[in-house]
Amino acid sequence: MTEISRSRSLRFLLFSLHFISGLSDDSPSSKNSSKTKSNANSNTGTKLVIIFVGLVAIGLFSFFLFKLWQKKKRDEQYARLLKLFEEDDELEVELGLRD
Repeated sequence: MTEISRSRSLRFLLFSLHFISGLSDDSPSSKNSSKTKSNANSNTGTKLVIIFVGLVAIGLFSFFLFKLWQKKKRDEQYARLLKLFEEDDELEVELGLRD
């Protein structure tokens, strides 16, 4: 089972590296191109890095908000539980169990 997951991981890694290396054009004809094309490639890489960092930040922020929401819900449920089991003197007086 671990061999299958290693194989899949290796394929994914190789595919990712191929995709990333495909973003930079290192063919012999591109070496004769002007600096403008090289600058455009670095701009593309910079944009990708900024987008990736932005997505990671959004993911972390969403995770933080989810954990905050879970804590709030847990506190509300705990308060409801305490209210359910607290002694209610008015109810005992109304039922005539206590004066």
